[in-house]
Amino acid sequence: MRDLDSSGRLPRHRMRELVRLVDAATPPGRDRAVDALRAFAILGVVLGHWLVTALVADSGSVRGASPLQYLPHLAPLSWVLQTLAVFFLVGGQVAARSHASARARGEPYLRWLAGRLARLFRPVVAVLAVWSVAAVAMLVSGVGVETVRTLGLLVLSPLWFLLVFAVLTAATPLVARLHPLWPLAVVILVDLVRYGMGGPGQVGWINVLAGWLVPYCLGAAWARGRLLGRRTGWALLAGGAAATAALVLWAGYPAAMVGVPGAAVSNLNPPTLAAVAFGLAQCGAALLMLGPLRRLLRRPAVWAAVALVNMSAMTIFLWHQTAMIAVTAGGMAVSGMLPGLHTLPDGPGWLLARMGWVPVFGAALLVCCTAFRTGEQGRPGRQGRGTRPSARQ
Repeated sequence: MRDLDSSGRLPRHRMRELVRLVDAATPPGRDRAVDALRAFAILGVVLGHWLVTALVADSGSVRGASPLQYLPHLAPLSWVLQTLAVFFLVGGQVAARSHASARARGEPYLRWLAGRLARLFRPVVAVLAVWSVAAVAMLVSGVGVETVRTLGLLVLSPLWFLLVFAVLTAATPLVARLHPLWPLAVVILVDLVRYGMGGPGQVGWINVLAGWLVPYCLGAAWARGRLLGRRTGWALLAGGAAATAALVLWAGYPAAMVGVPGAAVSNLNPPTLAAVAFGLAQCGAALLMLGPLRRLLRRPAVWAAVALVNMSAMTIFLWHQTAMIAVTAGGMAVSGMLPGLHTLPDGPGWLLARMGWVPVFGAALLVCCTAFRTGEQGRPGRQGRGTRPSARQ
């Protein structure tokens, strides 16, 4: 923090030095586009949560709401900001390559897995510790149970993603050569039982693994060099988009690719065939972007921004809801009801006001990342001075 100038920004010469160091620390053979896709996926989820999740102050308590409840024509917003399939695509590619490298070095599977899971779950400890203390403090100070429950669910609900990702990571040696059509067939069968045959809704939870296994397997195929050429990207994009449109228009699936409170069917909880088809289209678009991204990321300044996001990817993911909650609570304490922050998301005015709050959420998230990034990156003294900040996969 001593390097900041009087306006709170890093001086230009220090910024140039940081850019140079990050670029120099990057291994020559690293595919920077993969990191760009990961950063895009994480930031898409963060921005999506900030725009479609509202905390409404009502009679002394706080409850959750979504503008998609009141403005269903905003469903296309979820098409841009629901980017989990891209994250699983990249995750499958990176894990498959990492495991293949570990095998080539003779590294035991359990040691490889322990390293992957430690990197994934180490930042979770701080979130659970802080929110355990915060929940007790709120209850003791008289905050209502429903309010604490609402806030706790917002913070903890993203952890399901980490659990699924951990299971798929552990299964990488088994699924690395699994064709994506197999888990896709499971998703189709599950939805046929649920919606076509009137089966129990609980069977849908099979899709929590099967649905995200589809892009994960695509990522593993990519690692093996099986997704080469723009033809594959265009096929996934066109086929996935056409299937999604057909399912929404004629099969009764919701248009929103995120959960909407009160809706009879959620495309995301658990994943439906429409969400998986949409994810295939996203994966196709991601593959088509590889060439342009590689050219763009030759610019050291652009690459440095991507590398820095990746260094704190899990911290950003885990703390973005806390940042939103902190701003919401602070605004309530200082000014009471503020448009786009505490009000019902029932009109375009709310969305416009909310977009004005997004930079404030971003500033709060930056504070959280500064405070808790060591949980993900490790302490400098333990990693050593030779650690490459941009070499993490």
